Amino acid sequence: MLSSILLVGGAFVAWFVIKYIAGLRRNIALAKSTGLPYQVVPVNRINNITQAFSFIWIPLWKFFVPKKYWEDVIEVCTPSWQYRKQFAPFAKMGENILIASPTSLMLHTANPELIHEITSRREDFPKPLEFYRILAMFGTNVVTTEGATWRMHRKVTSASFNEKNAALVFKAAIDQAEGMTDYWLKTQRAGGFHTVEHDTMSWALNIISYVGFGLRLVWPGQPLPVDADSRMARFASFEPPNGHTLTFSESIGGILKHLLALLLTPTFILNHAPFRMFKEAKEARENYDLYMQEFLQEKVKDVRRGEKDFGMDIMGSLVATSYQDNQGGKSSIQLKDSEIIGNAFIMFLAGHETTANVMHFSLLELANNPAAQRRLQQDIDTILGRDSDPATWNYEEKVNIMQASMIGAVMNETLRILPPVVEVPKKTSPTKAQTVTIDGVKRTLPPNTYLGLCVSAGSRNPRCWPGRPSKITGASDDLNDWVPERWFRPSLRDDKQSDIIEEEDFGGYAGPDTSASMFRPVRGSYIPFSDGARSCLGRRLAIVEVLAAIAVIFQKYSIENAVDDWASNEEVARMDHAQRATLYKKAVQRSRETMSKAETRVTLKLHNGDHVPLRLVKRGEEQFVNWLDL
Repeated sequence: MLSSILLVGGAFVAWFVIKYIAGLRRNIALAKSTGLPYQVVPVNRINNITQAFSFIWIPLWKFFVPKKYWEDVIEVCTPSWQYRKQFAPFAKMGENILIASPTSLMLHTANPELIHEITSRREDFPKPLEFYRILAMFGTNVVTTEGATWRMHRKVTSASFNEKNAALVFKAAIDQAEGMTDYWLKTQRAGGFHTVEHDTMSWALNIISYVGFGLRLVWPGQPLPVDADSRMARFASFEPPNGHTLTFSESIGGILKHLLALLLTPTFILNHAPFRMFKEAKEARENYDLYMQEFLQEKVKDVRRGEKDFGMDIMGSLVATSYQDNQGGKSSIQLKDSEIIGNAFIMFLAGHETTANVMHFSLLELANNPAAQRRLQQDIDTILGRDSDPATWNYEEKVNIMQASMIGAVMNETLRILPPVVEVPKKTSPTKAQTVTIDGVKRTLPPNTYLGLCVSAGSRNPRCWPGRPSKITGASDDLNDWVPERWFRPSLRDDKQSDIIEEEDFGGYAGPDTSASMFRPVRGSYIPFSDGARSCLGRRLAIVEVLAAIAVIFQKYSIENAVDDWASNEEVARMDHAQRATLYKKAVQRSRETMSKAETRVTLKLHNGDHVPLRLVKRGEEQFVNWLDL
């Protein structure tokens, strides 16, 4: 019996070794066929399990293999390398890093021309759907599909993403930002508050709840708006309604907190494992799923009562597409209930955490850069007025001016340095090679080649971005620094026109992501919302949300790093400017070190309890940022 087990085990090992070597030789040959320089790694680095166990296989690789075979490529094998290593790997190995492993061929690129070509040829370079199937746990949706199915989802979901509804989001973002600042003033201790990440998540959740469901969520102590739908009010409660063990906000928070566990853990384990994390994940999923079913039924009732104008209610619009009569018959495009719920889930995921992260990091960076904060406030005063009522701000009159000012520059720079998604995945089709132009030379990429469009590295490419000596690190350029003023520098070249035109209109916002009057990035070097037909459907709404919230907060307040770990308010009051500067530099250093630990699990954000404490102060009552220049 033992000998049989050993024989079977030996045969399996032999089969694995042969398959491993054959796969590695095949992919090395494919890498050579492209004519590009290539690297070899022993495993598929983009596999989730491989990344999770990188702390094991990377040291073993370094121990058993001579240094010359791994010293260059090792940087791109570590988790979250796209953000943490910035442009350094590409500076060393070139703008295109081709990697062969036993199971895959991978090309990571920070080359703007290649990125633009890939995003413009949607049919030739589809999304690797195997990476996205886990996002279909509530139903297929616009993110998890390709081809004709994707066209249907895109056209249906894009209907609500227009300028009329962007104006509604602008107002909602103003209301929620005012609620957030009021909440900070009520809850922050003498030294400041430690909840900025949680609170920006709540801010974004409250907006997307309105956008997605017409659900009006409020901050603790705030009354519901008078125009709130009374039928939906129970879902905005701070106590779970009947049939639920979590509030709507808690269920969304639980989904996002345990998203990886929900996406990667088999259902049987999730339902029966005794671990607290799995129990919380299961509870959040069940509550969220029940909320979605209840919302769906309410929207169906609305449609059957003959309601047609759903405003910014995306779920209502999706339901209307499938349930509303269209000139005596059904709509030409119909979604299943599971597809409606699946698209609603994606809207939450894509429109909640991503926008919240941009807002969170913008606040941290403004606290670290007092001069930029002062210039931001000057532009707000000029455009909107220091004493104006934000409720009177007119979207059509103000939003483009805001986007062309320091308000827009702050948002753009945060998206450049800290994009929510650090790499956009694409691939060549499994059955057909694709020819691309790299540095003026035609190259053929083999079938099923993974293509990583490096968002973070591309936005630091010195070939595309004008740099000046860093005031922070002393480096020869400031491309790794958060410098919103760079958006007022001259553009390197005019990239307004593209020679690759998407003939089909898939709906959604078609304008640029940055103001035409500001620095115009080289096409393909700035893709925080991706690019082309599969770019982020809600990017205009995200832009509007952040612009509005930044303006509201800094119109009447300033943000400073909290220093109460080193000195009390009374001690700071007794300090001269030199002593205060030394103290504040310590807080800024802590903030920058904390932000450098950000990592990508679903989006780029702080994890493991890492946070930066801040303090909100009325303008004119600052301790540091109204005079300090770092």
